[in-house]
Amino acid sequence: MANEPIIEAQGLTKRFSVKKKTVEAVTDLTFQVARGELVAFLGPNGAGKSTSLRMLTTLIPPTSGTARVVGYDILRRPADVRARIGYVGQLTSGSFSQRARDELLSQGAFYGMSKPAARKRADELIESLDLAGFANRSVQQLSGGQKRRLDVALGLMHAPPLIFLDEPSTGLDPQSRANLWQHILELRAKYGTTVFLTTHYLEEADRYAERVMVMDKGRVIADDTATRLKANLAGDLLTFGFATDADAERAAAVIQQLTDREVRREGAASVVLTAPEGDALLPAAVRALDVAGLQVQRATGVPPTLDDVFLALTGRTLREAGEGEPVEEESEETPDAAAEASGAAPQVAEKTGANR
Repeated sequence: MANEPIIEAQGLTKRFSVKKKTVEAVTDLTFQVARGELVAFLGPNGAGKSTSLRMLTTLIPPTSGTARVVGYDILRRPADVRARIGYVGQLTSGSFSQRARDELLSQGAFYGMSKPAARKRADELIESLDLAGFANRSVQQLSGGQKRRLDVALGLMHAPPLIFLDEPSTGLDPQSRANLWQHILELRAKYGTTVFLTTHYLEEADRYAERVMVMDKGRVIADDTATRLKANLAGDLLTFGFATDADAERAAAVIQQLTDREVRREGAASVVLTAPEGDALLPAAVRALDVAGLQVQRATGVPPTLDDVFLALTGRTLREAGEGEPVEEESEETPDAAAEASGAAPQVAEKTGANR
C-alpha cells in the first residue's frame, strides 16, 4: 500500500432528512490524497465538510459512492479503517474527571497497546505536544488550548499514518493557535503523518497547507495549492493613483494594453485591476505610464487571500457565506450523528478511536 493514495473518494454523496425534506449535504465527492500531504478543506458552515469527514472516518455511511482510506474500503472494512486513522472532532475529547496522562494511557489500552508501550508513547506525545506541565491535571482543569493539544495527542496515540482534524484551532486565542500549529507541523515532520483538516481560519490554510480544497453547497468547487488558486482565480489587487481624473482615464487605456484583465476606474483619479502575477505587472505598468507621459502619484499591490478565491468562485466571501447557516450534522438522522450534535461525543468518537 506504500504507493497507493492514502484517501481515494469516489462519488461520495450524503442526503439528510430535514423537516421531511431531503437535503443533499455532499454531492459526488471525488478526490485523492497522497501519503504525507497536508490538505485543508475549506467552506462555510453547512457546506458539507464535517459530513465528508464523518463519511471518510466511517462515523456515518454515504448514501451512495465509496472510498478507500489507508488502503481499506470504508463500507466493507470499516474496522480496519478505524484502527489506522486518528480523528479529532470539534468537541473536546476525554473524560473531564480523568487526568490528561491517564486519558492517553486509556486510549492506548483501547487500541490494544501493552502498558509499557502505552506509557512510552504517552511520554513521547507529552513531550512533543508540550503537555508535561499539566499531564497530571484533570481534563476539566485544562485551558482551551491545552485541551486541544490533548485532543491531538489522543488522536495520535496509536501512531496512525492519517489524522483527520475538524477545526482543531476554533475558539483558541492567536497564541494558542500558533502553538498548536507548531506542534502539528513538528509531529508531521517527525512521523510523516498525513493531515486532512477543516478550518475557518483561511490564513492557516494559506500558510500551512500544501493543498486546498474548497467546498460550497455540498460540492468541491476548487482543488489546488493555495498559491495557484490565488493566482488563477483571484490575483493581486493593483491600484494606481493620479493627479486628475483625466490622467486616470488615459492611464486606464494604457494599462489595458498590458493585460487581458478588466481595468476599471475606482474613486477619484484612481485605476484598479485584479491580475495574476501583479508583482511583475505593477512595475511594467508604471514604466508604460511614464513613457506615455503620465505621472503615477501612488501605486500599490495587495496580494490575494483565499477569501478572494471564494469570492471569485461564488460571488461571496467565505466569511459572508458562513454567517447564519446551519451546520449539516444537526440534521443528520442517524443515531450516532444525532448523539454528537447533542453533545454525546464519546460514543461517536469511539468508533474512530478519537476517545472512548
